[in-house]
Amino acid sequence: MKEAVVTLKKGEGRGIKGGSLWIFDNEIDSIMGTFKNGDIVIVHDFDGYMMGRGFINQNSKIRVRMMTRDKEQLIDRDFLYKRVKAAWEYRKDTVDTSSCRVIFGEADFLPGIVIDKYEDVLVVESLALGIDRFKETIVELLKEILAADGIKIRGVYERSDARERDKEGLPKKKGFIGEPFDTNVEIVENGVHYMVDVENGQKTGFFLDQKYNRLAMQRICKGKKVLDCFTHMGTFALNAGIAGASEVVGLDISEYAISQANANAKLNHLEDTVHFRCANVLDELPKLAAEGEKYDVVILDPPAFTKSREATKNAIKGYREINMKGLKLVKDGGYFATCSCSHFMTQELLTKTIKEAAKATHKRLRQIEFRTQSPDHPILWAADESYYLKFYIFQVVDEK
Repeated sequence: MKEAVVTLKKGEGRGIKGGSLWIFDNEIDSIMGTFKNGDIVIVHDFDGYMMGRGFINQNSKIRVRMMTRDKEQLIDRDFLYKRVKAAWEYRKDTVDTSSCRVIFGEADFLPGIVIDKYEDVLVVESLALGIDRFKETIVELLKEILAADGIKIRGVYERSDARERDKEGLPKKKGFIGEPFDTNVEIVENGVHYMVDVENGQKTGFFLDQKYNRLAMQRICKGKKVLDCFTHMGTFALNAGIAGASEVVGLDISEYAISQANANAKLNHLEDTVHFRCANVLDELPKLAAEGEKYDVVILDPPAFTKSREATKNAIKGYREINMKGLKLVKDGGYFATCSCSHFMTQELLTKTIKEAAKATHKRLRQIEFRTQSPDHPILWAADESYYLKFYIFQVVDEK
């Protein structure tokens, strides 16, 4: 069947001309030909110049997601094989691949799909209608590519249950792709063992993007008293514990997350030094300050306070407040790690907000490191949404 042709308005398409993969609804002048949502279409500039192929969805503000700029390239099995193979080869060059993100959507030029590997299990998250049609083929190809490297995948689980699917007119979907298997998977990261629940855990079961940031914290936690806020499965706390921290407390509002964290502490034989409790961090930190508690290391890994540009102003207030509360608990000369996982909270905004928090609490900050997400979550410079995690480590000095 002949592909439909999407033509851009004159002066539009600056994003994709700069390397982005998204064409928004207001950039399109006309669509000629017949198509169904999810179909591959040809994209033309206003003057008829062919810009490549992508898949269309009229339910979404992101009307077209580009798959290729090569005019001759068809979106077929061979094309998908090359994309998946390139993604895996990149991971082999850049990260520990025992557990890693193998495909990161647009940043791997496969828009709308994420695949995480937890040892011998794959977890798939599909967020766009067009890529949904290729999902099982991509999984099949990835298993084939991994098998060629001696890695046998015992099961695949789908976690396409994110709210982003609503914007695509897609129902949320969760379940096995292929034969059922035990969805509790033990992984090892930075020498720490975790039991990952790929069926019920947040996102795909675990946050792989902080892997090397957790490792960076090991260096400064030996012999220290550590507070890990928004601990989730106990990840930063357990990295502190395995590095030889003298005492670690992890806080999280989720009882399920705390039960996972406690189980992970036992799994690593750290239950004597690493302790967790269920608490609202925003309420708990002032209580600790009122009790005169001080820590050698305080770690803040909050959830995204904003998932839209419109909510950024309120998010800034939230980040300022949590950083002020955290800074008050750091001993003079101690260490403070803080981050944001929202791409709307830019590095510049986060830096300004932390600076304001330090000024308000009469603390001086000496920057040790600025870090981003692990390389298996590559930042595509033309796709701002792929750059979301910003992570600072400071030494905190009282004003004297």
